[in-house]
Amino acid sequence: GLVIDGQTLSIIFQGGLEEKFLALARRCRSVLCCRATPLQKSMVVKLVRRQLKAMTLSIGDGANDVSMIQAADVGIGISGQEGMQAVMASDFAISRFKHLKKLLLVHGHWCYSRLAKMVIYFFYKNVCYVNLLFWYQFFCGFSGSTMVDYWQMIFFNLFFTSVPPLLFGTLDKDVSAETLLCLPELYKNGQ
Repeated sequence: GLVIDGQTLSIIFQGGLEEKFLALARRCRSVLCCRATPLQKSMVVKLVRRQLKAMTLSIGDGANDVSMIQAADVGIGISGQEGMQAVMASDFAISRFKHLKKLLLVHGHWCYSRLAKMVIYFFYKNVCYVNLLFWYQFFCGFSGSTMVDYWQMIFFNLFFTSVPPLLFGTLDKDVSAETLLCLPELYKNGQ
């Protein structure tokens, strides 16, 4: 692991040593930045995103973590004694750090699988609808007349095809929460 403080980070950023810092950090399993300013925290996140082309996750519990949370792809705020600024700036909010495991492994897996299924469903729905309109143009001699009324087209997207996304979004759980917590490698399965 690598532990680096704020003074060393300022030397790295002012001296143009970002590439050497990243080369060293890539060799470590974990990197911990302590006693860093909010600007330094966000600069580290931006450096990792820009140079390594990696998806970043930032976790913070106070106002000094807001810039870091906003610079990351995914921001998680922990509501605590330091206030609610990190929670208000984050994508997800948890009450304690111990809930992070369940948020990432369980709800992250479920969200990933639900979104993948819904993208396929929306493609299927639109292909069916466009295919119907395409073949109707052969029937009407390509006159440009519409097959369905404007209100029916609105109701088709609003009412008739809204039930499957609602059901999938609330009920679909391909693997139980207990199994996902016991086997964290199942998260990579959907990717």
